[in-house]
Amino acid sequence: MKSVFSLLGKHNKTAMLAAALAVSAISFSGCSASTGEDNSHSAVASPAAQADTAGLSSARNTPVVRAAKAVGPTVVGITNKAVARDWFNNRIETEGVGSGVIFRKDGYVVTNNHVVEGAKEIIVSLADGRSLKGKLVGTDEVTDLAVVKVDADDLPVATFGDSDKIVVGEPAIAIGNPMGLEFQGSVTAGVISALNRTLDISDRRVKLLQTDAAISPGNSGGALVNADGEVIGINSAKVAASGVEGMGFSIPSNTVQAIINEIIEKGYVARPYLGVTVFDPQTAGRYGYQLNIDKGVYVFRLSMGGPADKAGMQRGDIILKLGDTDVNSVSELRTQVANYNVGDTVKVTFDRNGSTRTADLVLEEMPRDNE
Repeated sequence: MKSVFSLLGKHNKTAMLAAALAVSAISFSGCSASTGEDNSHSAVASPAAQADTAGLSSARNTPVVRAAKAVGPTVVGITNKAVARDWFNNRIETEGVGSGVIFRKDGYVVTNNHVVEGAKEIIVSLADGRSLKGKLVGTDEVTDLAVVKVDADDLPVATFGDSDKIVVGEPAIAIGNPMGLEFQGSVTAGVISALNRTLDISDRRVKLLQTDAAISPGNSGGALVNADGEVIGINSAKVAASGVEGMGFSIPSNTVQAIINEIIEKGYVARPYLGVTVFDPQTAGRYGYQLNIDKGVYVFRLSMGGPADKAGMQRGDIILKLGDTDVNSVSELRTQVANYNVGDTVKVTFDRNGSTRTADLVLEEMPRDNE
């Protein structure tokens, strides 16, 4: 059966029914949502009111219990209020709920980009029962991360672990708000199923942690925690294919920390770019072109004054290598570019009319309107 990578992010009751009928999908774990027509919520006990674990036996006071107690208070609900149009072009207020993790005591929260995308208003629901207005600091669509700020201080803060030291098979605990705030602070447990799992999303490759801890709509932006109570990932996606269970994906904590630090510093993430629009046979087909090349990627357009243009490349060139690495698809080229920094000089090997050439190209910061 065919699998599709799509948002689970904002679903109202109609969309929930559609999701239940869907045959298969690879989806962002997203935010659970409803329309403005029905904002009722069942009574929920505050996740902050956790039982005292002091009297538990060693058999009951497991790493999962300790991790939930340590990290649970730092996991928040994020409500994305937006306005949409129905089939009759009437304005409808929509409301989606996802998760987030407090990483600075002065009110900075990390979540997924798709949780806050398109928000007209953001409400952050703390584990202690308070609801505060959130301000979007910045987002990064490539890694699906975003930073939200609330006006508060002395908040509980999550401790981030080193995701490079994670091993397959170790315990993994997911904490978030599956299906919305009715189930705020839910804890599920499993193991790390795989490391550096690569998914192709919109012609870009993203490396994620794979876990079998249950991740549902509304868990997006929540914490994936190790047995030491350290956040090792931000939950982002799952496989929701018919007959498939226990395949969730999280953004590794080391990636998260680098991205959120840059978002706080600049409001965005600076990335290098070549200044070319490229096709491989598969992407060309999406736009109605037939591309007959055995290897490399075809340069369809150059940005005037961009790095490739300055290096003397032309439309019709076929990029074969970036540095010493072969590139045979759009996603492979983008992955290789992402390994460099703005200002780096990289050798590009390309074919022009059957002749192999090279050029030294200085990578520049991607213009903001290109992101």
